[in-house]
Amino acid sequence: MKLSVEISKYPLHQDYIPFIKGFIDRVKGYEGLKVITNTLSTQIFGDYDLVMSVLNTEIKRSYEEFGKAIFVCKFLHGDLSPSED
Repeated sequence: MKLSVEISKYPLHQDYIPFIKGFIDRVKGYEGLKVITNTLSTQIFGDYDLVMSVLNTEIKRSYEEFGKAIFVCKFLHGDLSPSED
């Protein structure tokens, strides 16, 4: 089963950019995921179990390393990634 996720991270820290970039870079490092970023959010597409496992690992790591942050997520069934025409 495929999954599409749109996620935004809001670190409760004055110097927030490195926290966001670190999260995105780590997620992009996993094989089997398609990751698209823009100025407002990150979209992640892939196998349901892989996407959820990556998010579980990386959200937990974010809390452990950087403390308080807000994650806003939308989960949609299927691969809704844009075509690469």
